[in-house]
Amino acid sequence: MAKAELGSLPAHTKLIPGGGKYRKILVAYDGSPSAKNALAIASQMARENKSWIKVIAVLPSYQGDLELIGVKNIRETMEGPGRELLAEAQRIADAGDFHILTNLEQGEPFERIVHVAEDENCDLIVMGRKGLSPLERELMGSVTARVIGYTNRDVLVVPDGARLVWGKLLLASDGADCSENATTKALTLAGDYGSQLTALAVIYSNDEFLALAHEMINGLIEKAQARLAELVQRGAGVGVAVTPLVGEGEAHEVIIRQAGELGAELIVMGSHGRKGLSRLLMGSVTERTIGYAECPVLVVH
Repeated sequence: MAKAELGSLPAHTKLIPGGGKYRKILVAYDGSPSAKNALAIASQMARENKSWIKVIAVLPSYQGDLELIGVKNIRETMEGPGRELLAEAQRIADAGDFHILTNLEQGEPFERIVHVAEDENCDLIVMGRKGLSPLERELMGSVTARVIGYTNRDVLVVPDGARLVWGKLLLASDGADCSENATTKALTLAGDYGSQLTALAVIYSNDEFLALAHEMINGLIEKAQARLAELVQRGAGVGVAVTPLVGEGEAHEVIIRQAGELGAELIVMGSHGRKGLSRLLMGSVTERTIGYAECPVLVVH
């Protein structure tokens, strides 16, 4: 590829100073420690970027016959727990001296979160990640996974106790079209915050595959190295130093291992477009990375 091509970006991927910063943030709040941490992270981002925060609590729909249960003030009885959650979020905001707007919704949690993010034109959804069982880490049949599957907004997933620091970013890219926005976002964030950016390409391999297709693996590694070299030049063109890295193995395992070795403080990944059942049963690299990561993971759509 010619040098002019390597250094240039399509018009829709030009980097804009401050373009990596989010202006409207939606926090899904259920009162859990991970949700409180998500709210704290959102408040940090709001202070840094002069963003506003919308906090949403979602109550399940009542499936029974309201005429038969014999409870007065049905709406108050049903909405009470949700209003208390939002009051708690407001107390946290007041104590931290930051402003929030609140929304009480009823229905399927992931559907309401996705709907409100779209309706309010939020550009980021922040969600806490609770402690997960081994099965949940492998296949997240959770509200978080479904939100990621159905929204077209970026989603930041924050593990319990994790902080958001912009010093060291890890971009996990497979070179597919769907990862282009994640690449642009990582470059923009690194430029905005002066971050160290490592770009990781993972080549799937195992012992059997290595034995049978050694030359094929070498070819894939060469292609990944060429793609990363192009990304390094892209970064240089916008003043961002990119460190290229190629790993071999199960993708999510390599990403988690490299994040730990590098001391990455944020993992940036793309989300493959999904339809139907695969949106609900997403045993993908992205979801497994979220399940095992010790640092926040930003999923860019």
